[in-house]
Amino acid sequence: MQESPTRRRLILALATCGGVGYLPGMPGTWGSLLVGLPLWWLLSHLGPWGYGLVWLVLLGAGIWAADRAWQLLGAADHPAIVIDEVAGLLAALAWAPPRWPWIACAFIVFRALDILKPFPLRYLERLPGGFGVVLDDVAAGVMTRLALELMTIYIGWNSP
Repeated sequence: MQESPTRRRLILALATCGGVGYLPGMPGTWGSLLVGLPLWWLLSHLGPWGYGLVWLVLLGAGIWAADRAWQLLGAADHPAIVIDEVAGLLAALAWAPPRWPWIACAFIVFRALDILKPFPLRYLERLPGGFGVVLDDVAAGVMTRLALELMTIYIGWNSP
C-alpha cells in the first residue's frame, strides 16, 4: 500500500523511535538505552495498571509501525527499527525495583538475548510482518524478567 508522505514520516518516526534507530553502530542498543530506559523510568511512576496499559498500547503501535516500516525501508527487520527493543526492554523491566544494579543487569541480559536469539526467539523472529519484528524482542524481555526473578529466588539477590 502506498503511504502518504505524512503517514510515512509517522510510521518511520515511531518505528525508529524518533530517529534513534538511525544512530550508527548499534541501533538496538541505542534504542534500548536512549528510549527504553527513560521510558521505563517515566512509566514506573504510573503504577502497575498504568505501566501495563501504556505498554500494551506501545506494543500494538510498535507491531503496526514495524510492519509498515520494514516495507518502507526494504528489509524485514531493518536495523533502524528499534521500537521492538523498546517494547522488549519494557517487558524485561515491568515492575522492576528501581535499583540501578537490577536495571543494569536487566539491560545487559536483555541485549544479550536479543543479539544471540536463543530458542524460541529465532523462531518468533520468523513470524510474518511486524509480529516477527516485535515479538522476538518481547519474548527476550520476558525471558530476561524470568532470569532476574530466578536470580532473586535462588541466589538471594534482594529485589525490593
